[in-house]
Amino acid sequence: MTDKPQFVGKKVTIGELGKTQSGGTPSSKHPEFFNGSIPWIGTTALNGKFLGKNDAVKLITEEAVAKSATKIVPEKSIMVGIRVGVGKVAINAVPMCTSQDIVSIVGIDEASWNKEYISLALQYKAPLLAAQAQGATIAGITSKTLKAIEIPAIPINEQNRVVDILRKLENQVGFVRKQLCGLDALVKSRFVEIFGDFACYETKPLIKCVDCIEAGKSPKCLAFSRKMAEPGVLKLSAISSGVYCENENKALPRSVSLTIDKVVHANDILLSRKNTPELVGRSVLVKHTDGNIMFPDIIFRMHPLPPINAMYLSYLLAGPLLHSIQSLAHGSAKSMSNIPKSELAKLSIPIPALNLQNEFANFVSQVDKSRFVAQQQIEKLQMLYDSLAQEYFGD
Repeated sequence: MTDKPQFVGKKVTIGELGKTQSGGTPSSKHPEFFNGSIPWIGTTALNGKFLGKNDAVKLITEEAVAKSATKIVPEKSIMVGIRVGVGKVAINAVPMCTSQDIVSIVGIDEASWNKEYISLALQYKAPLLAAQAQGATIAGITSKTLKAIEIPAIPINEQNRVVDILRKLENQVGFVRKQLCGLDALVKSRFVEIFGDFACYETKPLIKCVDCIEAGKSPKCLAFSRKMAEPGVLKLSAISSGVYCENENKALPRSVSLTIDKVVHANDILLSRKNTPELVGRSVLVKHTDGNIMFPDIIFRMHPLPPINAMYLSYLLAGPLLHSIQSLAHGSAKSMSNIPKSELAKLSIPIPALNLQNEFANFVSQVDKSRFVAQQQIEKLQMLYDSLAQEYFGD
């Protein structure tokens, strides 16, 4: 069991730790504001750890600082997202500027406070901050809300121990995630090794390779996830990562029945027909389902016909053909993109010999065993991390 630092119950607000400093965005109408040497970031850069010059979204000039609302944040300050990425946190390792979506906490007494301890505490409090966000178009919080957040006040040596324990767990999770990336690379390499150049294979339109391409149904759902295997509807996030995550769902009200022909089954291929330009067209193979869950109308479902192996087709759609699928989408770069069913149906699918498809599927099944072990490790480490964070930072 990890030795947990003992707390005495005293708390301080973020506002008591230092001064807050807002940011700003230099106008793009002034080219002389850019291609300078001063790092400038938005909330997308906030990574929970340290930020350097290489993490800059843009490099701006001293003139940009002088003639816009942005300000230079002293190094080793704590940066917190208050809009767009509410609750995201990072510490700047070098002086840099931020957008108006970030408030920085500056002037913290380093003799009394470990900056990483404060950062970790704020990450734990992120859901609380997000719950207080307001706004019709872009939800956010005020610096007043941020300054009112309380964290445990403990001796600096105890803070150091908390940071050491939690960072070690983060590093362990990161190591296992790298192993997962290695497994992904292994599958990709094997795919190329088995199938080689697709130009030598016969092709068919996608619609001839699957039983149908159908959209799901999106009844009005409850605001929370289903319990156990109660009826529910998948959220788009269930497939956006490239891995089927059935726990990303919303519960159906008792007054609404499942639409049986829209229930997800094993070996279904689910593809996002409507999403942001970066995520539209993402697809997954459902290898297992607990049942009683529908797919929404912004997801297409397909089920391969012989002689198409579901694993082969799924990997083909998610990898080599992803760019071609995304190019079918309609919509501006700033809006939700939509893939027409009629266009997707025409997508050209190479058809290798079934024995090659099966060889690849068997290889993936073996790799999946290692992936399952790695995922279990991550879940256990994350549970321990969450438990300790609750112990250290909870009310």
